[in-house]
Amino acid sequence: MLILATVFAAGSFIASTFLAPRRPTAAKLAPYECGIVPEHEPNERFPVKFYLVAMVFIIFDIELVFLYPWAVIFRRLELFGLIEMGVFLATVIVAFAYVLSVGALDWGPARKLSEFAGRPILRTKTWPPQGSGPDQTSEAA
Repeated sequence: MLILATVFAAGSFIASTFLAPRRPTAAKLAPYECGIVPEHEPNERFPVKFYLVAMVFIIFDIELVFLYPWAVIFRRLELFGLIEMGVFLATVIVAFAYVLSVGALDWGPARKLSEFAGRPILRTKTWPPQGSGPDQTSEAA
C-alpha cells in the first residue's frame, strides 16, 4: 500500500508537470492569500490567544470524534476498552487543565475576582464596570 501511494503521488506530480498549461500571469505567480486583497492595513493584529483558543477547540473536537466509535463498540472492548479510554481522557483532561492554568483561554486584561462580586457578569452593558478602572479605586464608585 505504501509503494502504491508513493507511485500515485509521484505520478501525479510528473503528470501535472507535463500536462498542465503554462500561461503564467502576475496573479498566478503571486503568493496565494485567502480572500480579497486588503486596501489598508488593519488597526491591530489578532492576539495569539485567538489562535490558541482555535487550536484547543480543534483538539477537543477531535477527541469527540474518537469518543463516538469507542461508544459504538464499547461492549466488545470490555475492560480493556474502558481502561484505554480512561487513559486517553486523563491525558486530554491534564492537557486542558494545563491550558487553563497558564491562562491560554483568558481573553482581555486580567481582572480581580472582587470586581465581579454582586454584579451580573453576562448582563453588563459596559466594560470595565464603573469605578474599577486602572486609575480609580472601588471607594470612588
